[in-house]
Amino acid sequence: MNYLNLGRTGLRVSNLSLGTMAFGRWIDEKASVQILDTAIETGINLIDTANFYGKGQDEPFKYGTGESEEIIGRALKGKRDKIVLATKVGLPMGRDTNDAGLSKFHIMREAENSLRRLQTDYIDLYQVHRFDDRTPLEETLSALTDLVKQGKVRYIACSNFAAWQMAKAKGISNLHGLEHFVSSQSQYNLLSREVEDEVIPYCVSENVGLLVYSPMARGMLSGKYTSRDDLPEGSRAAQGEQLIQNYFTDVNFGRVAAYKQLAEEHDVNLSQFSLAWILNQQAVTSALVGASKPSHVTDAVQISDWKWSGELMERVNFM
Repeated sequence: MNYLNLGRTGLRVSNLSLGTMAFGRWIDEKASVQILDTAIETGINLIDTANFYGKGQDEPFKYGTGESEEIIGRALKGKRDKIVLATKVGLPMGRDTNDAGLSKFHIMREAENSLRRLQTDYIDLYQVHRFDDRTPLEETLSALTDLVKQGKVRYIACSNFAAWQMAKAKGISNLHGLEHFVSSQSQYNLLSREVEDEVIPYCVSENVGLLVYSPMARGMLSGKYTSRDDLPEGSRAAQGEQLIQNYFTDVNFGRVAAYKQLAEEHDVNLSQFSLAWILNQQAVTSALVGASKPSHVTDAVQISDWKWSGELMERVNFM
């Protein structure tokens, strides 16, 4: 396992991290704890969750029900100090008008709720889940700064922000002496490379850490799907994961087949190959493994220090 500084901070995080969106949603508590324990045992020290993660995501009106945080809170008893614990705020937690967004009202309330569910006194990395165009960034950054001053949050970060939104936030933080976002969490994989246009150059320029979610393209890069109608029992798509449908195109199925052949040439499976490509991107601090079984973690750890040659990287980039 490799460990890198998170942005311009002195905080060291593993280059693989555990994503827990499935906890309490698709997998029960016993299975979730097994995955969490495996991650810690293999050297992963960054655990990423969100107040939104839980069974409410699958309701007609999608809202957070907190099961993932609750499971993690119970599972980390006696292990909390070994972990960099990250969670998020901003997505709907109910139907009331102030049950979502990045207002001070919502942030302060939901920070307390997350602390209670996680059974901890502090959150290491508190991330705003999505840009909120209805709330001034000054208000959001002020609320997050207050949480840091209160000792309830160590570092603040953003998720799903465009480069201009991060740049605006930095300017406001500089102007008003507020806390800065130390990292950004974005979707990035072999089939979704939009962040290479502006987000990655910004993160490199400003020394902002980059946490990558969905490195497996919602499971598309596992190789288990070969057509739109091929939905293996127990897979995300079979369980109703709508976001993966965006990847179901003829072009992507062809690319996946080509990547799979290249992975076999290097004696690894497609998931390992796709994850290794992400870990060899210099801007990436850590890639989130959204495991639903312990073997997903151990398979990922096997390639966590695989350094690619320039020739292999170029071959993949031009496929």
